[in-house]
Order: sequence, then C-alpha cells, then structure tokens
Amino acid sequence: MFTNRSPVERVAAIIAMKTGLLALLFVVVGCGDSPGIIVSITSLVTTAPTTGSPDTTPVTLDGGFPVIDPLEVTGNIVTAGSSTVFPISEAVAKRFEDDGYGGRITIDSIGTGAGFERFCTDGDSDIANASRPINDEETALCAGIGRTPLEFRVGTDALAVVVSPNNYFAENLTLGELALVFSTAETWAEINPDFPAHPIARFSPGTDSGTFDYFVEAVFDKDDQPILNSGSIQFSEDDNVLVQGVSQDGCTEGDLRTACAIGYFGFAYLEANSSSLAALNVEGVEPSAATVDNGDYPLARPLFIYSDPQIMADKPAVASFIAYYLTVVNEVIDDAGYFPAPAGALQEAKQTFLAAA
Repeated sequence: MFTNRSPVERVAAIIAMKTGLLALLFVVVGCGDSPGIIVSITSLVTTAPTTGSPDTTPVTLDGGFPVIDPLEVTGNIVTAGSSTVFPISEAVAKRFEDDGYGGRITIDSIGTGAGFERFCTDGDSDIANASRPINDEETALCAGIGRTPLEFRVGTDALAVVVSPNNYFAENLTLGELALVFSTAETWAEINPDFPAHPIARFSPGTDSGTFDYFVEAVFDKDDQPILNSGSIQFSEDDNVLVQGVSQDGCTEGDLRTACAIGYFGFAYLEANSSSLAALNVEGVEPSAATVDNGDYPLARPLFIYSDPQIMADKPAVASFIAYYLTVVNEVIDDAGYFPAPAGALQEAKQTFLAAA
C-alpha cells in the first residue's frame, strides 16, 4: 500500500489512518548511506498539535527524535540501581511529573550491581541506573530471563577523593598513593614521609556500588582484594553515610592519636557538601568540569541507564520516559552535580532508542 512512498510519507499515511489517538511513529531518517526506515509504531503520545481533524495529526519529531508530552503518558515506571545516577534520574523524573505525568515513578538507590541483579535476575525493574557498563555475566543473566539490555549514555561523573576540613596536610595524591591509602598503609606517614603519622580512617562505597567497581578498576587494576583487606574501613551504599564519616573525623594537629579520614564518591556529593569536605587533587589535577571535559582528570567515568526493547514495547510509559530523559538530561545534569555526556555519545543513545523502539 505504501511501497512507492518515502519513509516520511509512509509515516503521514499511517498516522492518517489513526482516529481519535495521537500515536507516535518512530522513524530513523537517513543515517549515512542507509535509507530511512520505519522502525515501529507505539502508543506513546507526542506533543503534536490537537487542532484540526485527528486523521491529519502530524508526527511531532525534533531532529528525527520524538517529542513526548508527559501529560498524556500513563502507566507506572520502576527504576533501580546506582546511587550516583540516582540524582539525575530523580531530577528528570521530577521534571517529567511537573510537566504533567500522572503515573508513579519508583527510583531505588541500591547500587549498580544490585540494580543489574534486580533488572537481569529478578526482572522486577524497567530501567537500571548504572555508573559502569553492564558486564558479560550480567548480560547473560538478562538473556536468561529473555531481556536484551539496551545502553543509554546519560552523563559523565568524576570521582572525588575527599578529606575533612580538619586535615591540615594532604592536598594531592597520586594513584599509587591512593592504592596505599586504601590497602596496606596504617598511617598517613606511610603514604608520604612529609605527612604526620595519624591513623587512617577509610570510607568507601559498598561492593554493590558502581563507584566501588570503578575505583577498584582505576586504582587497583580490577583487583578488589587490597581494599577489601584494608583495616579501619567502613563500606556503605549510602553516600551520605560516607560524607558524615569523613567530615566528622577527629583529625587534630599535634595529636597523632587522632585518626584522619579519607573517602571517595561521586562529584555531586562533594558539590552538595563542599562546606564540610575538602577535595584532593589526583595526580596533581583538580576535579572540575574543565579537567573532566579535556580528559586530564584521571578519575572520570560514564553514566548510563539501561532498559530492554520488549519492556519498551509492552510498557509505553517506560519508552516515553526514556525518550524524555534523553531529551532533557543535559538541562538538569549540571544541577544534579554531574557533567554532560559527549554530544556523540548522547546522539548514539538516541539512535539506540530509535532502533529499539
């Protein structure tokens, strides 16, 4: 019926057949030498104008990407995973609700590993928040319950290594010194002979956290035994516990019996607690938007959300939220304390969405 029409003309023709609905038709329009193709029709609702006959309602696209009207989206959405991605997802969800979404969005901050377990093993979540890429074992677990993880890059984080304002001697650590701090060293003097011999109190995200995984990869080349075997360390999936532990240490100049604390977590938590924490430079580089963007800061990492094509097909609210997420994330990410994903990575995420929808 539509074989002699272009993809865009086919879109208009199919939409014209719809009565009483604003249906969203996803179109991939000319990528390189490949012709544009119609990917699928879903029940997502767009912000297309409602004037005129429903039979002629046009598809609303922005540069080939769907524009979502949250006011018309129904159904509940369940997300779980990284505590680092949590502030971004929370900000997007709040804006989604402010723009009219009347359903229920659940966002559980349980750590990246636990989020993938819920998504790939239990099948209880629609979206997994992650501060590292999914690994082969987790992908296999997803396949075991019939899910194919789709990766959407949503931002960039820098890990902040922090001490309390009471710390009067540490300003910079190398990656090698960080490895000592979070493994065998018992006093700060063992890290650097210019440091006083205060005991080290360590604070780390829990082992289910993508932050922990990334730190171990960057500092210990994926070997987690040194940090797991270190003494005087507290693990927590709640970054606020780490903030309090580091900021409230008893480090006192002149009294070497007092412990001086150190911890690490996402840059957003440093920004939110800058009055009670001091960030250390790493390899002489300060964590900042400029040093992350230019690649100088050695502890920067990508942030993701994951879903599945069948979930997106079965639950249009989930697909709507993801499309909305990719559209507005760069408008909220600064306030959430993170850095935008590279433009190419965000565009790739949108292409992944279009191809899967």
